[in-house]
Amino acid sequence: MPSRSPEGDALTALVLPAFELNGEFLAAAEMITAPRELTPALWQVLGATLDAPLPVAEIARRVGLGLARQSVQRVANVLVERDWAEWQDNPSHQRAKLLAPTAAGRRAVAAMAAEQHAWADAVGAALGTEDLDRLRSLIERVITASRDYRRAQDG
Repeated sequence: MPSRSPEGDALTALVLPAFELNGEFLAAAEMITAPRELTPALWQVLGATLDAPLPVAEIARRVGLGLARQSVQRVANVLVERDWAEWQDNPSHQRAKLLAPTAAGRRAVAAMAAEQHAWADAVGAALGTEDLDRLRSLIERVITASRDYRRAQDG
């Protein structure tokens, strides 16, 4: 088995903590959404539409985190059933409707603001703006490098 470079070892050592961080973010989202009859997935998909209505495929691309278009479609259907979102015609594509939040959906997201702000303020204060900005930048660079590598492999 070929050995990795020191940089490869460093990246590999980052993978498990990154998965743990993702799990922690999901646990925090569960804590924030549970009292509001939402789930992290419902919040994530609804939140993607707050600025502008979007088709399911675009929500799946933006939300990322491995959610397939079919999973986003199921979540979107639940949001519509609960009257937190609605389907709108898409002038760019007849079959790909746009998902848009309803007033009730916007209220559901707004109702979680205090809990989300308290969590973000407490966790953010423990690290500080400078470290968090540096971490965000580094994460973006890792994502870009990984995507570039995968694109090159697809060829």
